[in-house]
Order: sequence, then structure tokens, then C-alpha cells
Amino acid sequence: MRSHPYPATLRRKWSADLTAAQLYALLKLRGEVFVVEQSCPYPELDGRDLEPGTRHFWLEDGSPEPRAYLRLLEEPDGTFRIGRVCTARAARGRGYSRRLVEAALVEVGRRVCVLDAQTYVADFYASFGFMPEGPEFIEDGIPHLRMRRSR
Repeated sequence: MRSHPYPATLRRKWSADLTAAQLYALLKLRGEVFVVEQSCPYPELDGRDLEPGTRHFWLEDGSPEPRAYLRLLEEPDGTFRIGRVCTARAARGRGYSRRLVEAALVEVGRRVCVLDAQTYVADFYASFGFMPEGPEFIEDGIPHLRMRRSR
């Protein structure tokens, strides 16, 4: 991991507590990574960001923009869903995604958590106890694996 002059500060907010500027910055980062960088035009805004049970986690490191992001959803059946995990290109290699997943899993506790991982990062999620559930599938032109962490 490369060192960085500013320690990363973890932020966590419920959807209702986000300011418009914070939500804009988080959505901008997601769009830059998932739509622009991955050349994947898809409906990034899925209507779940402002649900009452949605939690947003992100890291700041001295930059005016968030450097990494993760969304945690609570499904109606009590299962949690991690998604939209991304890190700005300039901030990669610092363990930011790992730190965000660790923070989300503290909140999840012993409850079931699922995610749809891009296949190339399935080993990363496996390091947290997520196991593949079903065959690989293509979502928006990118291979994914559904993964589950049970406790």
C-alpha cells in the first residue's frame, strides 16, 4: 500500500442525513468509476439511494471529493446488501475498499449480507467470508458473481 499525506477519514450517514452536496459528490464518484471508467452506460441511479434504511459510507483524505464509497442497503427480509463499492482512480492501492467493507460489516454484525461482485474482485470479497452463490452472470456487459456471507 502506498502512503498518503492525509489519513483517510471514514464517513457514514443514513440517506436522510446526507446534504445535497454530499449526495452529489458520492453519485459523481460512482458515475466516474462505473459509467465513465468502465465504459458501461447503465441506470446507475436505481432509486435506492434515498430509501430510509440506506446507509452511505465513504472515505475522505484531504481531497475536496470523496475518494472511496460503499452503499449498504437493508432489504425488507432483514438481509443486508453491499453495493456500489468504488474507489477513485487516484486513490487506489491504499486499502480504501477494504476499510469500507470492514466498516459496513461491523454494522451488519451477525446478519446475512449479500452482494453482486464483479468476478475479478470475488477473491477480495471472499476474504471477508463471502461465498459464491450460483453461477457467474453478466450484468451490464460485466461478469458478476452473487455472493453471500452468513453468520
